[in-house]
Amino acid sequence: MTRVAAIDCGTNSIRLLVADIANGTLRDVHREMRIVRLGEGVDRTGRLGEAALARTREALEQYVATIRGLGAQRIRMAATSATRDASNRSDFLVIVHKLLGVEPEVLTGLQEAELSYTGAVGTLDGLTPPVLVADIGGGSTELVLGARGRPLRAFSMDVGSVRLTERHLHDDPPTPQQVAAAVADVDSALDSAAQQLPLTGAGELVGVAGTVTTLAAIAADLPHYDPAAIHGSRMPAAQVDEITERLLRMTHAERSAIPVLHPGRVDVITAGALVLLTLVQRTGVRVVIASEHDILDGIALSLHEER
Repeated sequence: MTRVAAIDCGTNSIRLLVADIANGTLRDVHREMRIVRLGEGVDRTGRLGEAALARTREALEQYVATIRGLGAQRIRMAATSATRDASNRSDFLVIVHKLLGVEPEVLTGLQEAELSYTGAVGTLDGLTPPVLVADIGGGSTELVLGARGRPLRAFSMDVGSVRLTERHLHDDPPTPQQVAAAVADVDSALDSAAQQLPLTGAGELVGVAGTVTTLAAIAADLPHYDPAAIHGSRMPAAQVDEITERLLRMTHAERSAIPVLHPGRVDVITAGALVLLTLVQRTGVRVVIASEHDILDGIALSLHEER
């Protein structure tokens, strides 16, 4: 058995998983998520802001204490869209190396997609191939199509909940014109994706990360966020449409009152829902399956595979 620590630093959140791995199977020891909004303003300025770096440093300091306290033997940290896009990403890399003692890996979109796929499908039984996994993040959305015996096909789109909110959804609630601009942005990205992998014909659509799991929690009308109840749950396409329309009519205060919605997602969940809805409409799938396991699990499993 190996105890590992995996850290996923995205545009909106930074997450930690400490897990024991035996025979290729993960057993959670500790999971934690903090909203640090590392990618705040990156789409506009091309740089990581000082306040965002400070928030991320504080979260990492606390993660390091947890990792040491739990005795993890191996650590891997991956950074995704915001760090890829920032001209001053070296500032972030120096902070991470100083705190963790390991170099953070700035993943390519393809690497991100492959790790997301591994983490997402590993604990879901009875999936009908080919399986399309959608990882809707803050800065980007990774699509990866896989079937047994075939190589993965993947595409990374520069549309995510934070990026779309900053680009288009400026009013509260957003205007129809702003919504239309956001959808057009996603549609354009999907046009590019369709040149790399088929968007129709998937046996299943599995959604990972905070947007999808939050929408699944809303769909299930949960009184509080419950990962066990969310994992493997199924949202009909019509329900994705209904929830998105409801969010589009809500103010920030009304969204804040949703019990399963993390405070750090209140201002960006609507944009994330638009990404998912547009993807559902383009693929023609009838159901979205939510997975609580994603790139973070893939990062952890990769530590075992590298032994």
